Amino acid sequence: MDALIASGMPEMILVFPDCFTRYGGSQYIDSPAVGNYRTFLTDELVPFVDRKYRTKGRAVMGKSSGGYGAITLAMNRPNLFSAVACHSGDMYFEYCYLPEFPLAVRGLERAGGIQKYLKNFDSQSKNSREDHAVLNMVAMSACYSPNKKSPHGFDLPFDATTGEIRASVWKRWKEKDPIEMIRRNSEPLRKVGLIYLDCGRRDEFFLHLGARLLVQELKKARIPHEYQEFEDGHFNVQHRYDVSLKMLAEYLNRKNPKED
Repeated sequence: MDALIASGMPEMILVFPDCFTRYGGSQYIDSPAVGNYRTFLTDELVPFVDRKYRTKGRAVMGKSSGGYGAITLAMNRPNLFSAVACHSGDMYFEYCYLPEFPLAVRGLERAGGIQKYLKNFDSQSKNSREDHAVLNMVAMSACYSPNKKSPHGFDLPFDATTGEIRASVWKRWKEKDPIEMIRRNSEPLRKVGLIYLDCGRRDEFFLHLGARLLVQELKKARIPHEYQEFEDGHFNVQHRYDVSLKMLAEYLNRKNPKED
């Protein structure tokens, strides 16, 4: 931010909410299995910032799970955010989550089940791709398919023994996929003045394909947006924030020019 402002970018107030959970990400949505993080953001944090600082406009941005949170917040609460930047956001769940289902089944079997896995996770000195798959499935299940009657507080989208996909649970997941959300109702995004998305062409979770699908839906709905792809993967792409932060700052400054 200091470097961007020194180069001539308008100043902004930056707010960094900590929405991590025991399982990792919260996806910035409400779930009884992890907590009401979306309500916290929209009904507690935003009013707190508005009271404490001189705010005139709001943008929301994030990467990966944060990208998912940013774009879905814009879809659900366009009255709160006039601009959104989504970097490598989770979307088109068939590609970004399904490939990890078999790995998670194998990892859970090796660990002896969810409870034993979580108990031993923190003590592991090194985490494998299987470990990531298991934790990712646990975290996403807690967000997308909570179930108070389950011993864990959530339902996995697959049978932990056979790996068979549980259609009813997968349906609940898909209802929260940004691709399905925009197909159901694209109107809220018309109220967002700036929509920016980007993703690396070599994203390890194939999120560039989901981004292309979302862009396709935006085009169908004739909703203005900007999309950029770049030659890189999913990790260590913080340099892309130089693009989005500048874009957001300039948009908010034009929308709410500084008073003399």
